Amino acid sequence: MKKVYANANEALDGVLKDGMLIASGGFGLCGIPELLLAAIRDAGTKDLTFASNNAGVDDFGIGILLQTKQVKKMISSYVGENAEFMRQYLSGELELEFTPQGTLAERMRAGGSGIPGFYTKTGVGTVIAEGKDVKNWNGQDYILEEGIFADLAIVKAWKADETGNLIFRKTARNFNPPAAMCGKICVVEVEEIVPTGSLDPDHIHLPGIYVHRIIQGDHENRIEQRTTRPRPDGATRKSEEA
Repeated sequence: MKKVYANANEALDGVLKDGMLIASGGFGLCGIPELLLAAIRDAGTKDLTFASNNAGVDDFGIGILLQTKQVKKMISSYVGENAEFMRQYLSGELELEFTPQGTLAERMRAGGSGIPGFYTKTGVGTVIAEGKDVKNWNGQDYILEEGIFADLAIVKAWKADETGNLIFRKTARNFNPPAAMCGKICVVEVEEIVPTGSLDPDHIHLPGIYVHRIIQGDHENRIEQRTTRPRPDGATRKSEEA
């Protein structure tokens, strides 16, 4: 089965459709599938629901799809850093389903494992619990959360072999593995594709059984928030002066 494609547009050809649910990896701007998001924007696919920890910033990540009004709903745990997100939500143009971070990760993992729902204490007694089934075990209330079964998963990894085995780099792993698991089709962008058999099996973070299409590309790796402090001698680093 061919999994390696030339670019993001080819990898998404025949996959995109209006109104689909897309699970997207990343945390802030770390480990986001920036090339695939740009290809979705260029394809003009609309009325999308995104399950993603956040929505990027105004001009990067899912934020570029908010600018073009291609997203109708976000399933997220954090929505800061994006003025257009705030504007659309407050004006009623964008639906929002708030989900605690750990719950969102488990909803993705559950969907990828074929589990339709699970009970958790997170959110009990808050607006998160409104309208959800509540069970009591040993005197403690738990609310029912549904697994996420996405039409498409788009994720970013560091390395892949030609069969789709993935290695993520440090904190860029974040939501990528559970997002990849819950998609009926999973498309991955990576920094490097290596020959099959060259990855140490003990170092693989996600097996290729979950991955359907792969592209290799150049990534911006933008920093979301840069915070610096003066050196004791009052000098600054060249990077701070630039």
